[in-house]
Amino acid sequence: MQTIDRGSAGSARVAIVGGIHGDEPAGERIVRRLADELDPLDETTEDGSGSAGLVRLIIANEPAIAAETRYTDADLNRSFPGDADSDEYERALAARLAAELEGFDAVLALHTSHSAPPPFAIFSDLTESVRRTVTGLPVDHVVDASGLRSTTLDSTVPHTVSIEVGRQGSEEAVEFGYEACRAFLRVHGAIADEEPTFSETTVVEGREEVPKGGGEPHVHFANFEPIPEGAVFAEDDVYTHRVEEPGVVPILASERGYDDIFGMYGRVTGIVKPPGVGENRVYPIDEEDDAEGEEGSTGGDDGSEDDGKRGGAN
Repeated sequence: MQTIDRGSAGSARVAIVGGIHGDEPAGERIVRRLADELDPLDETTEDGSGSAGLVRLIIANEPAIAAETRYTDADLNRSFPGDADSDEYERALAARLAAELEGFDAVLALHTSHSAPPPFAIFSDLTESVRRTVTGLPVDHVVDASGLRSTTLDSTVPHTVSIEVGRQGSEEAVEFGYEACRAFLRVHGAIADEEPTFSETTVVEGREEVPKGGGEPHVHFANFEPIPEGAVFAEDDVYTHRVEEPGVVPILASERGYDDIFGMYGRVTGIVKPPGVGENRVYPIDEEDDAEGEEGSTGGDDGSEDDGKRGGAN
């Protein structure tokens, strides 16, 4: 694991993690680009208190990156909170990585996949910091993964959002991921190149994984595309997955992205509103919009977080 600390324009402590999976090179490339561009860390403020903000950049699984494989012993993003004494490299690494992120106000974890666009975010606990992140990222959808695994980075490290930045191995994923990281830093006040922009983000609840058997796989619907009732989402020589209820959409839909699943089923549950607009919760799509101060509040913001928001309860 490589940790690179850089300075921040604000007081928040934020982190970006790339290279969780070694066969997803975009994350490492984005982190190194940011490390080259961001200002060096000034470890003390003018009064000598040393309480200035911090941008921590992490390249997580260096052995897997070198081997160009997803992991060496165990999937790192299925190994949290980890065990520092484990003989499995990634399980021990998970504990070290979680320690590096302890006490941070916002964390963004970078991923790519073989699934179809568009890029999207993932959260497990909607803290005020997570709300700021997901409504400030250039994505239309965020997956609520709170009902899925409890062994991922975003399910164990507070204020963490994961983002699928694009197709694995593509230059488009690198460029989009870089711009998404700049937006993340902007909305948490870590860079001040321009005003941050916020927008409502559609929430899709992750429901269940769709198993894959063997033979030639076929996926018939892309990420977040509504699957008509009675239609076949995916099939191979073992399974034919026919959707028997309305309102189901695919997440991480892919024919060859995973050995054992076609992706997941999800359901659109509502929207998350930008900071300062209504409550920090998921608003059902058809709910009457009665939030105070709604008009004109989805554009520029000062990008700062007050002390009551930073490090809030899970």
